[in-house]
Amino acid sequence: MSRARIVLWLSLTLRSARSFSRARFMEGQPQGPPNPAAMENGTEPCGEERPPEVQETTVTEGAAKIVFPSANEVFYNPVQEFNRDLTCAVITEFARIQLGAKGIQIKVPGEKDLQKVVVDLSEQEEDKAELKEGANLAPGDQPRTAAVRDICEEGLRVLEGLAASGLRSIRFALEVPGLQSVVANDASAQAVDLMHRNVQLNDVAHLVQPSQADARMLMYQHQKVSERFDVIDLDPYGSPAPFLDAAVQAVSEGGLLCVTCTDMAVLAGNSGETCYSKYGAMALKSRACHEMALRIVLHSLDLHANCYQRFVVPLLSISADFYVRVFVRVFTGQAKVKASASKQALVFQCVGCGAFHLQRLGKASGASGGRVKFSAACGPPVAPECEHCGQRHQLGGPMWAEPLHDLDFVGRVLEAVSANPGRFHTAERIRGVLSVVAEELLDVPLYYTLDQLSSTIHCSTPGLLQLRSALLHAGFRVSLSHACKNAVKTDAPSSALWDIMRCWEKECPVKRERLSETSPAFRILSVEPRLQANFTIRDDANPSSRQRGLKRFQANPEANWGPRPRARPRGKAAGEAMEERRKLLQNKRKEPDEDLAQRAAQLKTFPCKRFKEGTCQRGEQCCYSHSPLTPKATAEATPTDCPEAPDQNPLGPGAAAGPGED
Repeated sequence: MSRARIVLWLSLTLRSARSFSRARFMEGQPQGPPNPAAMENGTEPCGEERPPEVQETTVTEGAAKIVFPSANEVFYNPVQEFNRDLTCAVITEFARIQLGAKGIQIKVPGEKDLQKVVVDLSEQEEDKAELKEGANLAPGDQPRTAAVRDICEEGLRVLEGLAASGLRSIRFALEVPGLQSVVANDASAQAVDLMHRNVQLNDVAHLVQPSQADARMLMYQHQKVSERFDVIDLDPYGSPAPFLDAAVQAVSEGGLLCVTCTDMAVLAGNSGETCYSKYGAMALKSRACHEMALRIVLHSLDLHANCYQRFVVPLLSISADFYVRVFVRVFTGQAKVKASASKQALVFQCVGCGAFHLQRLGKASGASGGRVKFSAACGPPVAPECEHCGQRHQLGGPMWAEPLHDLDFVGRVLEAVSANPGRFHTAERIRGVLSVVAEELLDVPLYYTLDQLSSTIHCSTPGLLQLRSALLHAGFRVSLSHACKNAVKTDAPSSALWDIMRCWEKECPVKRERLSETSPAFRILSVEPRLQANFTIRDDANPSSRQRGLKRFQANPEANWGPRPRARPRGKAAGEAMEERRKLLQNKRKEPDEDLAQRAAQLKTFPCKRFKEGTCQRGEQCCYSHSPLTPKATAEATPTDCPEAPDQNPLGPGAAAGPGED
């Protein structure tokens, strides 16, 4: 018992001594967080040089300036500046619409004093707008305005669910007028600490509220109508699927939901089963995989919203770089939700020629009394074998089959960016992408590509203007797609498209004797075209965005661009060491190159099939064995009745058969 008391006394003495030493050490250390401005100017009061693991960098983007750790503790990707610029432009126009209905005008830095009115309004609608504005204003009152950095009591409540460094939320506060509050949330304690510093650095603490919580729980806590957010922005690392159910409940009536997906390998068809588990749809490998990814995400959003008698209306859907980005408004209405099934479709795609057909899940038809009757659709639209090449079909989807964009809203954003080009660093690219979006055929899902059509029949590729002119001469509509540079989006059926390609092959003949009789090219070219194509260039075949030379499809913005590694609590510095590690780990899953002599000896253990058939003409130069004894016979010839014989396979990899082995 006395020994236990002595041990207890010693432990308490040592603990008090350590606490006293720690307190004496902390007396000489600076208290409080470091001054960001002093850190930026290199005058931090610590006096000692910061260790490499806590070095920081100042990043300037748009009107915001953030302090970012050099270590990969908080996620940041500079390539997504286009994503953030486009989001600021979209939310600005959304705020203009929402606050304009309340009689509040927004002031955007760089715009002229002349307030914009709704684009393409008729005279009657303009009179109604003036009457409504006059009804909201009392006699002698001036119209209310909202500017950036100011709190608008009737403005938008914004939530950024996964804010990381807080750059996007700070840019909202500095560049988007008409905001009431911005909640910048992240589950990482390091990210929230960094957000607090960046908010103080940019002097937007009155607008931006950092929050540390699980994004799903935070949105579930704001399900009440009075507590919902007007704008929710989700830009996760990878798939946003875990957050969609909470997001469609936490956004207000007619609110804006902005979602980014960077798991393009899943959405593009590399893992169809994984895509189904995350988004409820099977993705197919095709040339139109990027547009199909957009439609799968919209299908998933609408499916989650339908569970709560809500539905989505897409405003803008973009496929850029290594991600897809969708902007949708969420509304509530039981009658409108019934039409959601008729907005989804399955895709039947031929594995040989790539021809696709859509099958709607539901059908909406008119009934007596102006009612709409909903029923199951009839199908399938294809035979078991492709009518063009005789190959089988793959089944993908369901996916969103309605328009991807609202052209009126796209026109508003495009006009605002064009009138104020100095507002965003990527304004030129935004203008080019939105111009192509405005030219797309909204009622035509998916597309073909020039190289796909020509490679299927093994002919030379026609020019873009030639193929577009042939489709226009035949009476069909055609457009480009922002998702692919060589896309041909047309309402022409696949039979007409292959007739045009058959006519093109007659001008640039293919050597038919080299084609297999079972190949798609042979079967397609063996049919005479019913439609005689005219490849004369038409003036309207060249789209306006192409004539003006806009930056529609940007090249890689920088070396080694793409998704950045996931942020980690003690991430390594993103410098030369990380680049060397990336080079070291490249092709790590591939098998190392083996010795050529060892490989040749291994092949010699296998019999030559052509030698057995009597058709091998290589003789001794053949890499396979011409011995009459096959490896199986050699193995049977090995004595097995001797208990002392070792159990080994003389014909294993790397072992050559010796003369005395049998």
